[in-house]
Amino acid sequence: VQLQASGGGLVQAGDSLRLSCVASERISSNVFMGWFRQAPGKEREFVGAISWSTSYLHYADSVKDRFTLSRDNSKNTVYLQMNSVRAEDTAVYYCAADKGRVGPVRVPSSYYYWGQGTQVTVSS
Repeated sequence: VQLQASGGGLVQAGDSLRLSCVASERISSNVFMGWFRQAPGKEREFVGAISWSTSYLHYADSVKDRFTLSRDNSKNTVYLQMNSVRAEDTAVYYCAADKGRVGPVRVPSSYYYWGQGTQVTVSS
């Protein structure tokens, strides 16, 4: 499976942005999709995770109530809607897919497939 993340860009604090992650093939129903971000000089940080087939959603505290995950199974696509962005949201955002909840969704090593990343820059 190949993942293609897109939608990043330069925005101002308080703006909204929607990231997309398209999978190259149909995703299995037991897969969890995650979003992570990495700022320069920092470790990769969990943003959120969504089940490909159930209503499961999980967010990092830092983005809860501002970011929303959704999916379109017919398009093999997961979306990350980012509202009220802040300067501290600046990072490269990566989407990832596991092989069926093989580990905690907050841990990068739980995921097997990774997209190439899309840069989000928030100016204050």
